[in-house]
Amino acid sequence: MTFQGSGKIGGDRVSAGGSGGGNGGRIALGGGAGLILTIVALLFGINPGDITGGGSGSSISSGSGVESNNAELQQHLDECTWEQANTDDACRIKATTQSLDTVWSQLMGDQYTRPQTVVFSGSINTGCGAASSAMGPFYCPADQTAYFDPSFFADLKQMGGSDGPLAQEYVVAHEYGHHVENLTGVLAKGQRMGNDGSVRIELQADCLAGVWAYHAERGEGEGYLEPITDEQIASVIQSARAIGDDTIQGAGSNPESWTHGSAEQRVRWFKIGYADGDARRCDTFATNDL
Repeated sequence: MTFQGSGKIGGDRVSAGGSGGGNGGRIALGGGAGLILTIVALLFGINPGDITGGGSGSSISSGSGVESNNAELQQHLDECTWEQANTDDACRIKATTQSLDTVWSQLMGDQYTRPQTVVFSGSINTGCGAASSAMGPFYCPADQTAYFDPSFFADLKQMGGSDGPLAQEYVVAHEYGHHVENLTGVLAKGQRMGNDGSVRIELQADCLAGVWAYHAERGEGEGYLEPITDEQIASVIQSARAIGDDTIQGAGSNPESWTHGSAEQRVRWFKIGYADGDARRCDTFATNDL
């Protein structure tokens, strides 16, 4: 996947953070509850301390080594170019957020406010509590910030997904989809509906990721993409299938326990959004045919 544009990527809403420390207590990938936690994250403002065993007031210790690592990562992010975004995971995250802001600002007008984005490793404090890399990418509505540990892309590949450029951008676009849902009130609505609401929110975020991809390849200039190929779309579908609840839970999966939707549903809703870029078709709460 190739971004248009050249030179440094603008914007100051992407920052570095985290405690460092390698995997930061990463839950082993191999199925079951641990793997589900890697995907679930903080999509509904859940205090991650409730999952990881810490409290909402827990703090992440940071020494000079951590501060040095964060400063190095921040410098790298500040110097990212559009050319680097085609080969470097951290720069690709930054470029994708710029692209998402461009597209959603056009689609939503004044209703859209740009979220913050943090690229981190290890553990980090958020408006939703303390979190670790084990929880995968997540969006915290309390601070309107999306959090990404680039090492998740390698985990996604281990899970049977793709770590290809567009597949990575899909992950970022999905989390920004939750920000759009937060702005429209859908996130709070789904939170009150238990697992069924969770599934509908996740599928809508997949659809909104497809909406972004549709518009991102149809504009010109910085933040837009070169035409998307069938192979690149296949990488997104591969990843969407890999993180379906039925794929993660395996044989005997109980749909009533799902929180993100089946592999087939996730692929279907991304395709709905990508088909014509009409966000109105992403209303997963207006249908019983998920």
